[in-house]
Amino acid sequence: MNLLASSPPPAVRPAEPVLIATDTYPPDVNGAAYFTRRLASGLAARGNRVHVVCASADGPPGGENADGVVVHRLRSVPLAGHPAMRVGLPVGLGHSLSRLIERISPRVVHVQGHLVVAGAAVRAARRAGVPVVATSRFVPDDLARYGRVPARLRGPAGRLARRDLALVLAVADHVTTPAPAAGPFPGGGVARAVEAVSCGVDLRRFRPGPQAGARRMFGLDDRPTILFVGRLHEVKRLGDLVRALPHVLNLVDAQVVVAGAGGLRGDLERLATRIGVGGRVRFLGFVPDAELPHLYPAADVFAMPGAAESQSIATLEAMASGLPVVAAGLPGRPHLVSGNGLLYPPGDVKELARCLTAILSSAESRASMSRASLALAAEHDHERSFARFEELYTELSGKAKAKNHGNRS
Repeated sequence: MNLLASSPPPAVRPAEPVLIATDTYPPDVNGAAYFTRRLASGLAARGNRVHVVCASADGPPGGENADGVVVHRLRSVPLAGHPAMRVGLPVGLGHSLSRLIERISPRVVHVQGHLVVAGAAVRAARRAGVPVVATSRFVPDDLARYGRVPARLRGPAGRLARRDLALVLAVADHVTTPAPAAGPFPGGGVARAVEAVSCGVDLRRFRPGPQAGARRMFGLDDRPTILFVGRLHEVKRLGDLVRALPHVLNLVDAQVVVAGAGGLRGDLERLATRIGVGGRVRFLGFVPDAELPHLYPAADVFAMPGAAESQSIATLEAMASGLPVVAAGLPGRPHLVSGNGLLYPPGDVKELARCLTAILSSAESRASMSRASLALAAEHDHERSFARFEELYTELSGKAKAKNHGNRS
């Protein structure tokens, strides 16, 4: 079975192409999808020929050419428990990926994750003798909740996921992860070096801007503003932020602004009403990526209460916009929150409220933390990440060519 439709021809570029394989890509709305699209378009803008292979957004195979990136969409089926999300159809997947690799002759295959499409792409690349870079954003503790695995099966499901992760990463030529503390995947059986390469942030798009104009653009009240950007999902722990607001209001006349869509919106709205802060929590719904740079300047502080994240892209964007950050203290967070905000124990609502109040109550602290956020964000310029991946592609493809030449001599 051919799971790929014929795709539009890529523009002629001097270098051999890079093939990025991923299980999630826009129009999917999540950090991994956004990162992969930005990586692909960023590499293309730097003169690379880039192909992406991913699951179809609506079932049948297809393809498009956008921003210099050729996208090959595989036949897909709905993800159990998440009908809005789709995964590549496993039947015939390996054959289709092998045909694609044979057709485009990539210098390297860069997989995002280790699941259906990415895992099959690793195996197809190994069969073809093409080097593999594997980037993992996998958070094992998030899998069971995201996949709606029954509580009694979460332990076995987590172990199975870790085993699959280890199998994929063990055969990759180079492994990266966005945050230093996210590797080498404790408990996953991955006994190898893992390099931290930041997701990066576009410093030309995300930067400080006029607060008053940003608030008018989104119809926000002119009062101290706490911003969250992301999916409305239980792993984001938005209920903690809503429950913290009454404590903040004891000292600061603040509001919470939530940008994002998800199944928990109704529950969160009811929670806000029940505890008496319904009028101080604004749900903007999904905010398109093109509008996000205009939203961050409307806030005074950015909150990230989620308890499962390898590296928060939204936090990087907030930092580049000059916002102080209050975040749950997780392994991947200290490299993003150091002098530019405050960390608190995950789930501790009162401590979350204390951190938010401390920042909102002090213009001096906000100014100091804003400067620190800008300095830290500069270290995560996405051009640095693109350049590092290009170095890896060149190094690995060079080694592969030398090995093939030696075998023929």
